[in-house]
Amino acid sequence: MEDLISTTRFGTSVVRAAVLGAVVAFAQFVPSFVTTGHAQSLWEQLQRNYGADTSTNSAPIDRAPQRLDDLRPDSTPWRSDTMLNAISAAIEHYQQIVSAGGWPLVPPGRMMREGDDDDRVPILRKRLRITGDLSSKSTYYDSTTFDSELTDAVKHFQKRNGLRETGRIERSVYPVLNITAEQRLAELKLNYDRIKGLMQNVEERYVLVNIPAFQAEAVDKFEVQLRFRTIVGRPERETPEVAAMIRNINFYPYWHVPQSIATLDLIPRLKKEPGYLSDEGIRVYTGNGQELDPKTVDWSSPQTATYRFRQDPGAKNALGLLRLDMTNQYGVYMHDTPMKTLFDQRSRPFSAGCVRVQNVVDLADWIAHNEPGWGEPGSVRKQLALGQPMELKLTRPVPVHFVYITAWAEPSTGEVQFRQDIYGRDGSALKSGYERDDGDAPNAASAAALAP
Repeated sequence: MEDLISTTRFGTSVVRAAVLGAVVAFAQFVPSFVTTGHAQSLWEQLQRNYGADTSTNSAPIDRAPQRLDDLRPDSTPWRSDTMLNAISAAIEHYQQIVSAGGWPLVPPGRMMREGDDDDRVPILRKRLRITGDLSSKSTYYDSTTFDSELTDAVKHFQKRNGLRETGRIERSVYPVLNITAEQRLAELKLNYDRIKGLMQNVEERYVLVNIPAFQAEAVDKFEVQLRFRTIVGRPERETPEVAAMIRNINFYPYWHVPQSIATLDLIPRLKKEPGYLSDEGIRVYTGNGQELDPKTVDWSSPQTATYRFRQDPGAKNALGLLRLDMTNQYGVYMHDTPMKTLFDQRSRPFSAGCVRVQNVVDLADWIAHNEPGWGEPGSVRKQLALGQPMELKLTRPVPVHFVYITAWAEPSTGEVQFRQDIYGRDGSALKSGYERDDGDAPNAASAAALAP
């Protein structure tokens, strides 16, 4: 539902004086026109090779940019009886498929795409007819030619499974295609129980982040009002499942580098690039708060393990221009990011555990709406235009849930959706041989950089 999606593009320029605030406000609307003459920042350097194709397929492939359409279209929240009823119907349908013998496995091998003749095409047709991706009225049951009708069916399958809609059976598609009907049925049952467990004391107004679906929904009066694409933790830095309260909105925040990131990422980098701190506006302090000149520090010394790091507000700040503070035992939160091109990827596990939100200014506006003096639409953007750090303490904190839902059915259509079990939380019995499409996204370690 495109009208649920905020399309405001949020720029990354920031200043410390109000006289330059108007420049920031302008950059929020036209970020593609904002350029600088300085040397490329870390973020700019990382973005040079996003989406580069490292596929081993020998045939040339057109990697034209795709317009993402990966947000749920239904206004029904995940946490709802209506959603449970839809999943229940899907479970019944998949039980019938299992009872009838499931679906055939498509032998892996070279890529199949439109125009190819391949003996595996009839098997693929049968596989996609059983799950409704290919119309049962198709007349080409035994044809070995990969035609346009099959291309459309493959795209439908890819969309339902959170894959790039190429219409081709590429190396990364085979493992998903060959997950058995029994496994899919088990996934639906598991996620039914997950959502049922979230149904205790459902709030009227809350934010929910579905980690493996890479999206968030803002719910009011038990209806989704806004949806946002998100970036979540990479597998070695998982985003936890959390129930907390958003209590503060931080404008132009400092980033206090977590000790884990400092130890595992930052200090090893400084051994190779001593000038990195000054380039990125990061200050270093002793354990008692004394600021150090990074040029005088021996980064190979064990003493560095006691140092603390803080990044100044600015265009390079890892938190961007907004942070949504939500106290919890894991120390995770939601925030903006200067790496906005990552939201153009379909699979987005790039962070160090926190959740980055596309168009987070609109989510913050929705959160602040009930606060005195913040009811006018665009209030958050107006505050940002002042170019000054400040903190809005919410008198009406908003509940937030980070959840892990890998399978569901859309209530309005009955269409069954599956997403990759990115952290293996579905259990070893359900774990599939998912293989990432190298052309689908940048390397996770590079894309994550040092950001939360």
